[in-house]
Amino acid sequence: MRFNSQEVAGSRVRLHYSVELDYVVTGRSEFVLDVHAAHTARQVVSEEYFSVTPWRGVVLSEDPVTRNRLAAFAANSGSIAVRYAAMVEITHRIVDPNDIVATPPSALEAETLRYVYPSRFCQADLVSQQAWDRFGSLPPGYGQVCAVRDWVRQTIRFEIGASCSSTSAVDTMRDGAGVCRDFAHTMITFCRALNYPARFVTGVDYGADPALGPPDFHAYVEVFIGDDWYMFDPSGISPVTGLLRIGTGRDAADVSFATIFGPVRTGMPRIAIRADDSPTHGFSLPARTDLAVSTAG
Repeated sequence: MRFNSQEVAGSRVRLHYSVELDYVVTGRSEFVLDVHAAHTARQVVSEEYFSVTPWRGVVLSEDPVTRNRLAAFAANSGSIAVRYAAMVEITHRIVDPNDIVATPPSALEAETLRYVYPSRFCQADLVSQQAWDRFGSLPPGYGQVCAVRDWVRQTIRFEIGASCSSTSAVDTMRDGAGVCRDFAHTMITFCRALNYPARFVTGVDYGADPALGPPDFHAYVEVFIGDDWYMFDPSGISPVTGLLRIGTGRDAADVSFATIFGPVRTGMPRIAIRADDSPTHGFSLPARTDLAVSTAG
């Protein structure tokens, strides 16, 4: 596989992201929301606002490993409106894929090794033989992972409503259709079967075709190759430099944007995202690239 070695235009982006969530509570309920932009060394939340109306006590916490930021609160009855907005500055690490050497499982640290194991929606053990039959002849490294991404993109059809919250990677392969969540689960499953740590990331994306509909939460993939977590979007919806991280986990079970306990009616989230085009301040619009990109930090 050949890569374009031209440096991507603008390795720093500044994104403005907001989400509005509305609920009707008909009895004692508990909420755990994962909508805050994550703090990492390469993703800085320079401004943010969060509110729950009517206001109530909210407990904010951050997972020290994944950097997922959770907002928890309770409600008894009535209408609840949640609003979050942030300005996020992302500095991408841009690497020539030819310089990335795959790490064998025996050399992985425990924190990374956990992402090699099968999980609820990513049954790597069930596709191991298929993965090695299809991709095993390729040399280990970034190119092999790209081959998995491209195969998933070519094999799975993007179709809203083709899957549900219980759909696994094996289900998606059987049905041949799904949404970004299903594309991500399928790529993760095959990467793990090939001994790559791979994890599920939720976020929002800038640069998607408006014909796909209004902005929504998005799911993409990070694969640990060599010394870092590199970003892949098997759905191909947006450039990876336009992805803003919210939650990181083994699969979708770890990073739902809303976990609710109790009788609650939910509305569709309303999401907005825009990017600053300000080269004089060091920010450019997200652009597609064949180079390896990381924001894990």
